[in-house]
Amino acid sequence: MGPISRRAFALGTLSALTTTGCGAATTGAAEIKAPVRRTGAEGTTGLRAATEMRGVWMATVENRDWPSRPGLTAAAQQEELIAHLDRAVRNRLNTVLLQVRPTADALWPSPYEPWSQFLTGTQGRDPGWDPLGTAVREAHARGLQLHAWFNPYRIANHTDPGLLAATHPARVHPDWAVPYGGKLYYNPGLPEVRAFVQRAMLDAVARYPVDAVHFDDYFYPYPEDGESFADDDAYQRHRGAFTSRADWRRNNIDLLVREMAAGIKRVRPTARFGISPFGVWRNASTDPLGSDTDAGAQTYDDLYADTRTWVRENRIDYIAPQLYWEIGASGADYATLLDWWARTAEGTGTRLYIGEALYRAGASGADGRPAAWQDPAELTRHLTLAARRPQVGGHIFFAAQDVADDPIGAMRRVVADHYAQPASPPR
Repeated sequence: MGPISRRAFALGTLSALTTTGCGAATTGAAEIKAPVRRTGAEGTTGLRAATEMRGVWMATVENRDWPSRPGLTAAAQQEELIAHLDRAVRNRLNTVLLQVRPTADALWPSPYEPWSQFLTGTQGRDPGWDPLGTAVREAHARGLQLHAWFNPYRIANHTDPGLLAATHPARVHPDWAVPYGGKLYYNPGLPEVRAFVQRAMLDAVARYPVDAVHFDDYFYPYPEDGESFADDDAYQRHRGAFTSRADWRRNNIDLLVREMAAGIKRVRPTARFGISPFGVWRNASTDPLGSDTDAGAQTYDDLYADTRTWVRENRIDYIAPQLYWEIGASGADYATLLDWWARTAEGTGTRLYIGEALYRAGASGADGRPAAWQDPAELTRHLTLAARRPQVGGHIFFAAQDVADDPIGAMRRVVADHYAQPASPPR
């Protein structure tokens, strides 16, 4: 499985696949020669803010980052986990976003869903330890925040319910599941599904002192040519006053976000709620409020996620758009999107962090990577550019195994140029 397909499984992004004409970096060079000084959130002045997000995603789906393969012993899994946490500390990162519900399953002893197959190789089999509980404890012992990363609606990376654990809710309630694009999803249009997935996720929030709940960009699935998402019956039964299916779908996702935000505050008031969407809300050619981009996917129209409204109306605590393009990309320029998100977050109470494509640095050109990603300085330029935008409160890197591998030294360059001193995580 190549890097793009692994990424699609883990965070669902089509950034490398759906933009048009993404070329090498050709703009913004004069603006990104050196780091700049700015005043941090705690009033100190330095190369970087005294408090900022320095995060890393740790994907468990398909064993992308951790565990390295299913079926390792509990001791070996713990050893790998600790190694990732220690590496984050060495790189002066301060937050780990651990994927704890990758495919409607669990990395904790959930009463609602089976143990994840990515632990033992068999969905529902007890791994003999509590990964989420251990991760929270060990992260906090190292001064790291632990954000619990959930996928609300993805059930499986296949369409055969018979491959799920016998007690899996999608087998108990087959009418909840929709096959689409070779995968299986819960139907967001069913109120009983929305209530269930919240109960399943909030169980972890109630059990463990997680610092935040984190969603990525999977809401309704990315569109597949020639396929339609089979929610006709749900639409007819639950449409209410909606005459547009698109507006109804967006409302379904808005309800999930609103209700989950309220649930988190009720169950663990100190925990924050953050979302990491695909980087383009809408193209300006579609909506004058959109970004000057030509991306092939738009979260508002294709995933039915109105990410701009969530920021402007402070429905979430932070947003971390996946800006997985290079500076100067013709279809979706990193600098253009950085400015759009900075303007969108300005004046709101929603904190803005930028999702960075470390996984693209040094990847083979045969995988469709623009030449800019062969330059180990590409990512450090991103951080230098963002440092000039006071709305940007930090960065999150995809992903943990790429921090470990760092084939061309892109992460080492980021640390040397921007993370010379530790920074406190935002609270």
